[in-house]
Amino acid sequence: MSSKIYSGVEILWKDRKRWCGMPLSFTRYRIIKKPGKWVKIISDIGLLHSDVEEINLFRVTDIKVFQTFSNKFWGTGTVTIYSQDDSTPELKLVRIKNPYRVRDLITELLEQDRQARHVTVGEMHL
Repeated sequence: MSSKIYSGVEILWKDRKRWCGMPLSFTRYRIIKKPGKWVKIISDIGLLHSDVEEINLFRVTDIKVFQTFSNKFWGTGTVTIYSQDDSTPELKLVRIKNPYRVRDLITELLEQDRQARHVTVGEMHL
C-alpha cells in the first residue's frame, strides 16, 4: 500500500505474512490512523496485482488469536478480526509476529475509538 493512497496517515503497526518466522511474503498488513477521523486495518496481498481489503476499526465486533505448535515455535500466529462490514465480515492476519500484542493493540484502539465516538457495544448491534 502506497502512502500516496492515504495522505496524512500514521502507521500504527505493520507486518507481513511469515514463513518460519521470516517475512517472506507479498502479503502485507497495516493498521493506519488518520488523526481525528478514522482507524483502518488493511490487508494487501499480491506482487503483480493487489487485492486490498480494509475494515474501519469501529466495525470490529470480535477478535480471535490462533496458534499452531509451529506458530508458537516461530513466535507467530493468526489474528482473525470479525466485523460488521458486509464485504469483509472476517479478516485474517495470517502468521504475523507477536499476535497477542497485535490483538491487544487492536482492542486498545477499538476502545479509544468507541470512547471518541461515544458508542457502547450495545449500540453497535442495531
